Amino acid sequence: MKKLRIIILIIIGTISADIQAQELDVNLQIRPRFEYRNGYKTFLPEGQKGTSQISQRSRLNFNYKQDELTVKLTLQNTRTWGDVTPATTTDKNGVAVFEAWAQYNFTEKWSARMGRQVLSYDNQRILGEMDWAQQAQSHDALTLSYHTEKQKLDLGGAYNSTAENVIQTPYTVPTYKTLQYAWYHNQFNEAFGLSFLLLNTGYEYAPNPNPDNKLLVDYKQTFGTYLGYKKGKIDSNFWLYGQTGKSDDKQVSAWNAAANFNYSITDSFKAGLGYEFLSGKDTNDGSTVIKSFNPIFGTNHGFNGYMDYFYVGNHLNNVGLQDAFLKLNYNVKKWQFALMPHIFLAAADVVTPLNEKLDSYLGTEIDFTAGFNFKKEITLTGGYSQMFGSKTLEFIKGGDAGHTNNWAWLMISVNPRIFSWKK
Repeated sequence: MKKLRIIILIIIGTISADIQAQELDVNLQIRPRFEYRNGYKTFLPEGQKGTSQISQRSRLNFNYKQDELTVKLTLQNTRTWGDVTPATTTDKNGVAVFEAWAQYNFTEKWSARMGRQVLSYDNQRILGEMDWAQQAQSHDALTLSYHTEKQKLDLGGAYNSTAENVIQTPYTVPTYKTLQYAWYHNQFNEAFGLSFLLLNTGYEYAPNPNPDNKLLVDYKQTFGTYLGYKKGKIDSNFWLYGQTGKSDDKQVSAWNAAANFNYSITDSFKAGLGYEFLSGKDTNDGSTVIKSFNPIFGTNHGFNGYMDYFYVGNHLNNVGLQDAFLKLNYNVKKWQFALMPHIFLAAADVVTPLNEKLDSYLGTEIDFTAGFNFKKEITLTGGYSQMFGSKTLEFIKGGDAGHTNNWAWLMISVNPRIFSWKK
């Protein structure tokens, strides 16, 4: 810690002689998380046992501001306890750059940001930080922003390559080749806000057959609106998104809609109801059209149950989902409690190879979480979830629905500010 402070002071001393307005903030995050997985993401296969592990995120954040210029650098290491020996000379994952961007404010309203950055909008259903995952999610992008007190407009784009190549080389990283988006938000008053999002993602692929070794890019569009209303004891939101275009030389036609209504019964107790529909494709549909909605870059762990059975690296190009849920929140002093039961149904027909149509009911999941603010810099959170799955979900995912499928976790987040300086 002393060495780090000395280095920072040396840097400040060398740059502060002629520049008047400067701010520097340095903070850490140490976040270990224990998990017991016994049917997490999918039913536990017959004859198999659950497992436990501890993962950890370690982050070092530098935030620097000089007049109209703002710079952020975030270094992080993600690990599983024990993934290397105690006497190792190398780290399995090493240190990665999570954020590295520079922003210049041309005026009070206009700014531009370039570099590795988080793209997070509205409730993060389509574009989000994915903070639950220890590695989280960021993009190499350029964004142009126009922000006033009530209106916000962001325009962004990205173009990806595997390396500094000198000839055409296939892009083998499993993400988009190119991305463009526009997001507009209007806060009409203190209670009512409305956003519009247009996202265009291009994925590279090689056609089959491909005698000329061509590399093509298909473009998929995700577009829609998010509406939020919060006044007094009422807190509600609604969203509607569609997807069109092409992906891997296949037409895309999918949609997603949801509504949530929350009401504060007392200052400590809030209750809510919600429903979400994500379109899917019948299992006996022989067409090549992609009818299953993909939340794409959303923070999907925060939706459709914390056991991540749906849309967290799974359930894509499947029968879709209907999710009806109840949410109960209770806060008292430094404690926060939440209980959320979900009822899941397929959004499309589930038909067996023998042409037997199965019940659309997929299962019920119950999520319980608790949090405790131990100190300003230290929080403890934990939870327990259990999935009561159906034979239909077993047909889709495999495994054993009759097994007790549950998941428990405990996480400690330590976030100290280690250095703050302003001139």
